Amino acid sequence: MSARKARTETVAAGAAPVDSEEKDVKIPVEAVDDTEVNEAEAAEAAENQVEDSNKEATMTEDEMVEAAIRAGEEAADNDFKLKFEQAQKELADVRNELDAAAEAQKAAEDKAKDATERTARLQADWENFRRRTANERIAERERATEKLVTALLPVVDDIERAIDQELSDDFKQFVDGVDAVHAKLLDVFAHEGVEPIDPKGEAFDPLEHQAVGRVEDASQYDETVNDVYQKGYRMADRILRSAMVTVTYGGDKRPAPEPEAAPEDAAADTAESTEE
Repeated sequence: MSARKARTETVAAGAAPVDSEEKDVKIPVEAVDDTEVNEAEAAEAAENQVEDSNKEATMTEDEMVEAAIRAGEEAADNDFKLKFEQAQKELADVRNELDAAAEAQKAAEDKAKDATERTARLQADWENFRRRTANERIAERERATEKLVTALLPVVDDIERAIDQELSDDFKQFVDGVDAVHAKLLDVFAHEGVEPIDPKGEAFDPLEHQAVGRVEDASQYDETVNDVYQKGYRMADRILRSAMVTVTYGGDKRPAPEPEAAPEDAAADTAESTEE
């Protein structure tokens, strides 16, 4: 402000002689005011620069060191923030990759489990098919054997009737030959699991016997096979032909069969008999 005042006074002092010497020259008031304003602003800027330079000149060495430290800390902090953001981004990418890998692993495990289950089902189906085919093959063979044996049964009956005929000694060799053929035929039947049913003296069983007559006989139990007119034949658990028999009546009731002893009871009885 003192400088502005001095400059104003100087301008005023310089202007007075001019006015006195050249009274006819007039200076516009507005031009003078603009010039003063510009000069004042320039002077103020110069003063600010001088003050700033004075401040910089007056900074001590410690303040300069402290300012440098602060600048370094700010730079380090910015660098740390940048690296931290990069690390967070990389961590997020790795987590996304891990999630994708876990999903792919789960999908692969599910696919492997499904393939294992389908393989097990196919294996079970194959085993069932193999057993069913084998059983069907056996059943077909047995049916074929049944048909053949059933067709041969009348031949066996005729052979047995021929053997039972009373012939003279001249036919003895012939009868012996027929008997040998009969024995071989029964051996073939036995090899195929065919057994004759000859129930004479046994209890009548309607599942295996066909009653063609009744005979009164008090000396035998009631419902006992008295005569066998025609033998029956069974193959495994199937009856190829029931035996044709006569059944007695008029005798005592047949006692109920004793229950079969359990394996443990049979072993205990055997041990007791051994000790005795």
